[in-house]
Amino acid sequence: MISTSKGMVSPKMATKRVAASMAKRKKSERNFQLLGRGAIAVALAFLVVLFSSIFSKGLPGFFQYYVEIEVDIDREKLDPTGIFSQQSLYDGDARGVIRSALYAAVGAEGRSNKRAAGKLISPGAEQRLRKMVYNDPSLMDTTQTLRFAMDDDVDSFLRGFINRETPEKDRRINDRMVEYIDRLQADGKIIYAFSDYLIFGSASRNPEMAGIYGAFIGSILTLSVCLVLAFPIGVATAIYLEEIAPKNRITEIVEININNLAAVPSVVFGILGLAVFIGIFGMPRSIPLIGGVVLALMTLPTIIISSRAAIRAVPPSVREAALGVGASQIQTIFHHVIPLAMPGMLTGTIIGMAQALGETAPLLMIGMVAFIVDVPGSVTDPGTVLPVQIFMWADFAERMFVQKTSAAIIVLLAFLITMNAAAIVVRKKLERRW
Repeated sequence: MISTSKGMVSPKMATKRVAASMAKRKKSERNFQLLGRGAIAVALAFLVVLFSSIFSKGLPGFFQYYVEIEVDIDREKLDPTGIFSQQSLYDGDARGVIRSALYAAVGAEGRSNKRAAGKLISPGAEQRLRKMVYNDPSLMDTTQTLRFAMDDDVDSFLRGFINRETPEKDRRINDRMVEYIDRLQADGKIIYAFSDYLIFGSASRNPEMAGIYGAFIGSILTLSVCLVLAFPIGVATAIYLEEIAPKNRITEIVEININNLAAVPSVVFGILGLAVFIGIFGMPRSIPLIGGVVLALMTLPTIIISSRAAIRAVPPSVREAALGVGASQIQTIFHHVIPLAMPGMLTGTIIGMAQALGETAPLLMIGMVAFIVDVPGSVTDPGTVLPVQIFMWADFAERMFVQKTSAAIIVLLAFLITMNAAAIVVRKKLERRW
């Protein structure tokens, strides 16, 4: 017999009770595992839906419709002054040269027909012709087959977003334009090709001309400023707090505040940048320099916390061995501790930079939402960044911006995935075993 709190029970009864208890615990474990797997499955399902939506709308954004026409590049019309400069080309009649070729391609005669034909192509066609001729003067006085982007309404029609069966008064393109589109398609002059405007274009109110190049360069410049400021300051702070600073009330207050700053909403840092750098110091709005400084302030807590964790992960035996053979505290830190902690520091830094890349709110506060057409050449030139460009495009009404917004999101996601992959590679390359 076995004595229990409820009296004496036989060994057989005790064995049954233990077996029942084990079965109950195993059932609870199985249920918990199923719950965890179900949560993961739901999360993956939402992720698949999200990515499916982005890619289904974004991949068409990498392409657009172009028209190929035979253009007679007349020197007298394009360069009326004959000095062949950018100003001279802008004074020329590039629009007339292109439209004459387009009228001939569709057989447009009469003012109303020519007006309808002229609406088929993007206003950016003139700029493209000028740039092409300026880069290659040998094109003058020749006939070339050139490719020009079609207007966004025409592009939407060709994608099926505008129904030709809709009454003409309710359509954004009239019947004559539809007739010319059908004629160009029958002649094989309308093509669906990769959008060079998306990759190499900058901000534009015309969706067929809009691109991410300016925002991408702005993101690179802003992140460069952020990295130059945040990495050395964050690592130095982590080293001081973890290895040098005395453990007293002051350092405890500093550590608590660093941990609290990591949870502060990013828009607060934008308000700080607006109040200090623009309000007090009078620095210009919408420049990558201020954006980088604001993002550096936002990223510092993440870098400090991850760097401290990496330093703390170095075994005490490494420090003791270095000190035991006569190394000073500074030599121990920089010759032994930091090399072993560097993979974790770099990983935390890259993850912090990836977080900064996706931030929009603090940059909106310092004016990086401005409409900037020119590509920034330095950190003091006006510019914007990819998340802000996506935010701006999402607010535009034109249908073609839907695809371009999703395409820009894909580029941003690719950038983020690349940075996180780089963090893993760097960690594996620099990781040391002890």
